[in-house]
Amino acid sequence: MRAFGILLAGSLLTTVLPSSGAAQELDAPRPIDALNSVWIEELTWMEVRDEIQAGKTTAIISTGGIEPNGPYVATGKHNYVLMSACDLLARELGDALCAPIVKLVPEGRIDPPSGHMQYPGTISVRQETFEAILEDVGRSLAAHGFTDIVYIGDSGGNARGQQAVAAKLTEEWAAAGRDARAHHIGEFYNYAEIERYMEEDLGYEQPVDEGLHDNLYITSIMMVTDPTVVRYDQRVAAGKATINGASIEPKEEIIELGRKLLQYRIDLTEAAIREARGR
Repeated sequence: MRAFGILLAGSLLTTVLPSSGAAQELDAPRPIDALNSVWIEELTWMEVRDEIQAGKTTAIISTGGIEPNGPYVATGKHNYVLMSACDLLARELGDALCAPIVKLVPEGRIDPPSGHMQYPGTISVRQETFEAILEDVGRSLAAHGFTDIVYIGDSGGNARGQQAVAAKLTEEWAAAGRDARAHHIGEFYNYAEIERYMEEDLGYEQPVDEGLHDNLYITSIMMVTDPTVVRYDQRVAAGKATINGASIEPKEEIIELGRKLLQYRIDLTEAAIREARGR
């Protein structure tokens, strides 16, 4: 391979050009039809290349978590929400793909345990580790031609790191004259508005607060992805198919509620992304 140096902002950056064989492979036509997916990890590298060339230059990096969520809901609650949310958001935008979900986030001090780390099954990473992952994923995507890197988080604690990384990368890329920007879209984490919409517009109320890290709106959105992650069948069998005094039966009705809440949430987020990108 041939390498050349570029002097930028006082430091020498080395760019390695692909060999002639690799260059030919990178330009080779895709031999089969593409998969209909917006998830980068499900696509082949040729499919990703062709999607970027076709104009899908926004990459969504979503962050979740592994934490306690009451006696009924899987520790990966946020990640299950994002499986449906990022897919729908990317398809609604029409020019976006989803990076793999960042499932490990700061959840409290590891030793001695604090916060969520006091509960078995929680996995925590240091704040600096979290931000380093967000940086490296963003840089990787920008290196391949994505021009808008969008960070969304399903947990409130993720926002600080996302904001810091988005600001850092945008400043860095602007200084380098690169056609790339990073955006933290805080509008995605909008559960107070989702609860208001569920109660006032859709007529589903939660008459009591059971003090659990769970509620009807998050349970219903999770059920859109997979009802087993809220232990639907086991709760029905045990007579525990309620949360905060609200029933999660019948299954089809609550899944439909989840779809409506998810669509409302995605509409708000899509508008915020379009405003941030200027299109």
